[in-house]
Amino acid sequence: MKPSLFSSTKRRVAWFSAPALIVAALVFQNTAWSEAERAVAIPAPLQDESPTGQHLETAVFAGGCFWGVQGVFQHVKGVTSAISGYTGGKARTANYETVSMGMTGHAESVQVIFDPTKVTYGQLLQVFFSVAHNPTELNRQGPDYGPQYRSTVFPLSESQAKVAKAYIAQLNASHKFSAPLVTTIEEHAQFYPAEKYHQNFLNDNPNYPYIAINDIPKVEQLKQLFPTLWNKDPVLVKG
Repeated sequence: MKPSLFSSTKRRVAWFSAPALIVAALVFQNTAWSEAERAVAIPAPLQDESPTGQHLETAVFAGGCFWGVQGVFQHVKGVTSAISGYTGGKARTANYETVSMGMTGHAESVQVIFDPTKVTYGQLLQVFFSVAHNPTELNRQGPDYGPQYRSTVFPLSESQAKVAKAYIAQLNASHKFSAPLVTTIEEHAQFYPAEKYHQNFLNDNPNYPYIAINDIPKVEQLKQLFPTLWNKDPVLVKG
């Protein structure tokens, strides 16, 4: 599917002039997508990973533009790192210009490193499905279209895969969402970090029109729906 106007222009912040930003803001305000996705209050997963005593685990999630997904997870207690990147395709195509064409197999994704003694994999999934994105939208999120914006969980272990599959079935059975979840489970995929200018984008550009309209509300919803998981100071990518 051909990317929308916003997909092809929203990221080129390094080349945007002030007039262009004003035009972009006006365009956003006059589209059907001018309101951010609303979070859905959902139950915690009935099945979660068993405690192992380990203090380091990695998870990978894809739910539309990685700016917002990264920004949300950077505010979750127990998360020590959240890096924007690409997952699902080959190393040679893991760059923004190529992934944006929608034919690489990659999804814009976020690698989350966390302490499972402070936040569980199941809790991260709950945040992912409730706040970080809308899991009922197929190959799109808000104004962004294409398979690179698909809803996907990339489990890195058998236990993660079992928890994710069970939780999707649980949420579908609960009918908390207005439509069935379209989230895919894609195993054995390699994560590749995105370009430096994509890292910490929400934190560094809170007034950028796309961020202000689509993503800042997600961070606010995290604070409201998950107060015990809320971390006021984001864990930022360094370097």
